Amino acid sequence: MTPKAILLGTIAAAALAAPASGERGADGHLNILYWQAPSLLNPYLTGGTKDQEAASLVIESLARYDSTGTLAAFLADGIPTVENGGVSADLTSITWKLKPGLKWSDGSDVTSADVKFTADYCMHPEGGCASLQRFENVDSIEIPDALTITVNFDSPKPNPYGPFVGSESPIIQMAQFKDCTGAAAPTCAEANFAPIGTGPFKVDEFRPNDVISFSANEQYRDPAKPAFGTVTFKGGGDAKSAARAVLETGEFDYAWNLQLAPDVLDAMKGAGKGQIVAAFSNSVERLELNMTDPSPDLPEGERSTIAHAHPAFSDMAVRQALSMAIDRVLLAEIGYGPAGRATCNLVPAPALYASDNTTCMVQDVAGANKMLDDAGWAKAADGVREKDGVRLSLLFATSTNAVRQDYQALIKSWWQEIGVETELRNVAGSVFFGGDPGSPDTVQKFYADVTMYTNSYPGTDPEAYLAARLCGKEPKPDTQWNGSNINRYCDPAYDALVAELASTGELSKRGEISKRLNEMLTKDSLALMPLVDRGFVSAHSNTLGGVVLNPWDTEIWNIADWHRIK
Repeated sequence: MTPKAILLGTIAAAALAAPASGERGADGHLNILYWQAPSLLNPYLTGGTKDQEAASLVIESLARYDSTGTLAAFLADGIPTVENGGVSADLTSITWKLKPGLKWSDGSDVTSADVKFTADYCMHPEGGCASLQRFENVDSIEIPDALTITVNFDSPKPNPYGPFVGSESPIIQMAQFKDCTGAAAPTCAEANFAPIGTGPFKVDEFRPNDVISFSANEQYRDPAKPAFGTVTFKGGGDAKSAARAVLETGEFDYAWNLQLAPDVLDAMKGAGKGQIVAAFSNSVERLELNMTDPSPDLPEGERSTIAHAHPAFSDMAVRQALSMAIDRVLLAEIGYGPAGRATCNLVPAPALYASDNTTCMVQDVAGANKMLDDAGWAKAADGVREKDGVRLSLLFATSTNAVRQDYQALIKSWWQEIGVETELRNVAGSVFFGGDPGSPDTVQKFYADVTMYTNSYPGTDPEAYLAARLCGKEPKPDTQWNGSNINRYCDPAYDALVAELASTGELSKRGEISKRLNEMLTKDSLALMPLVDRGFVSAHSNTLGGVVLNPWDTEIWNIADWHRIK
């Protein structure tokens, strides 16, 4: 797929964004295909993008980010700022106003009590909320009336748009979730699989890791929307079959996250049934090194916890050698073509927050071998390095995906050249990103040495995203394995700098701090190894109008505006 093809696909999508028919449900049925199947519809219990995407049809935030990265009001009556009085002059509080007349899909009123409850739900000390970083520095929440919410911070908060903003922090109904707080949160199957919401659709049936049936929400605030009366949200398969189902067979209207070689997508587009859309933001495919010991020899409950440091990754020389052996430029080229850019940064955009770090861009296998030699990691008879009884034999797990399996194979071969033995494992995306505390194969539990995936964050400011790596935010048994610090990185100096970012208002200074935090993760510690800055690539039918790909929030952020072109 050439850059011109990507551009034309994006232009075509914009050209199709015509007004809906004006009558709710008039355009019939919509078929959506996410080859990573959603596991539940509560973003507070999972960090999986596919779960957040599906949930966004039903539950909404006070505000979200549009396709340009601009904050836009959804359930809120406007965006609070210092200028309009919504943010206090000392930056210690933000006051939101709900739109009047909002209804839950069951017909009851949406009130400020629901908003406050949402915060209490996520911040419950026994809950293990996957989005806890969105509530960083929240001291208290006041609800002086049914439509007003004031969030008070424990210190000046120059970027107060964390709580209740973006797809990671939607409002949930207090009446439905009131018995589902703390340790009980994962046990409330009905609420987690079929939340009552304010969005354009409501859940009719949810078969986890398979399919969701939605229908138009009769209580939705715009009586002319959504144009589609019903939606089938199918999960499973792989990226290639998903692309084919839209671009070649026309069986589906929309296919998400098409991680395929550019020439494969270009050939499918030739069938003339659909369009490819792409956009860049902050989505980085990276390796995460487990800073704790995932050995099955440890008792259950102690594996992958901070009680045990990783026996090999505790040596910086090992981490650096693994990174040096990788050819990121080649990975970007074969995996994504013009829709991928090699990177050393976890935060690649916008420029204000993106470090100029390029130290990882040149592959150096000889240098990696020398580094391990100098650090005392000697090759045994079979060519695998050992030191002090520790063998450099790694389990590398990721989700099932053609591009990721190609990446695994290449990385395994490069690591073999430096004396590192690598076992590869791939797990169905619905399980890998599913967050089931009983599964041994989730990214949160991380029972492997290395994992690979991509995620992103809503909006352009990376504060909450970087705060996900704070000490104490790691998934662990007493949080039902929920948590944002996937690789268990912990550095008090990093935590202190995150706190400084939270209290800094000047944009240029915020950029400097963010760049430094990024470098602490990706350059100083190499706890994370960014590989490719991935463009979002999806496809939609030529008969589907209103699609505007949004790289700053959920892809389907404006599904209420989608309609059938007749």
